[in-house]
Amino acid sequence: MKYTLRQLEVFLATAFHENLTRAAASLSMSQSAASSALKDLESQFDVQLFDRVGKRLQLNELGESIRPRAEALLEQARGLESALARHQELGHLRVGATLSIGNYLAVEIMARYMGEQAGARVELEVANTEAIVRKVANFELDLGLIEGESRHPDLEMIHWRDDELVVFCAPDHPLAGKPWLTDDDLLSVAWIVREPGSGTRQHFEWAMHGLLPELNIKLELQHTEAIKRAVEAGLGVGCLSEITLVDAFKRGRLVPLPVPHRDFHRRFYFALHRQKFRSAGVERWLALCRESTEGLA
Repeated sequence: MKYTLRQLEVFLATAFHENLTRAAASLSMSQSAASSALKDLESQFDVQLFDRVGKRLQLNELGESIRPRAEALLEQARGLESALARHQELGHLRVGATLSIGNYLAVEIMARYMGEQAGARVELEVANTEAIVRKVANFELDLGLIEGESRHPDLEMIHWRDDELVVFCAPDHPLAGKPWLTDDDLLSVAWIVREPGSGTRQHFEWAMHGLLPELNIKLELQHTEAIKRAVEAGLGVGCLSEITLVDAFKRGRLVPLPVPHRDFHRRFYFALHRQKFRSAGVERWLALCRESTEGLA
């Protein structure tokens, strides 16, 4: 075999950082050792994997084409190393989740995953759909749990569970108690919604097709709790996932507003890179997610 796993590590670190100095530091190597490993990899096959643009090393077409294979190969090597060292432990998992999923569903799944085997560890990153998709595509996360749909060509989107967005207001709002809202009602109120790039905002806009140019978007906030507090304070009407509103409805702090003629149904998805090796840990995480939905249908 002409290449080494260390050479592949240097290649991938350089592709990620676009800088040899930072790549070497991330691998606890000297810059000269990292430079030598990268040059050896290229010279052994008489190829060039990067274009030198000033101080940046940017992947060229060949480099882009082999990057997913190198990622998959190293992932398998790490899995083998873990199996040999830890006797098939599930190991380390990097999971990304959108805000509603991360704050209301993923933590319980993470606790089950880590409780099944000593030493198993999960890094959970909570961000909006756009950010999670970008990081899964860039191999920064092993998988994503997202609320919105993505058409990224490198990602496989697998249906996980169904969800429903709910329009809601404070109990003393003028629309509270109405049997249903009309389009005129939707246009008459101030809206407090998630920021662009979030799955919730994406589906809110789909559901409100035909009304968007005339809607009064008063506030765009990144956190569901901030939206709920603003609506509770009487600043406007909100629209969030039903999983984020159960407790507030139960306590009477907020009330749902039926909008039967608008489609607020949506799906949650697993986002996985098509070229990334699916370790035992990833497969077990997916199984736990599916188990968590049993009985919901």
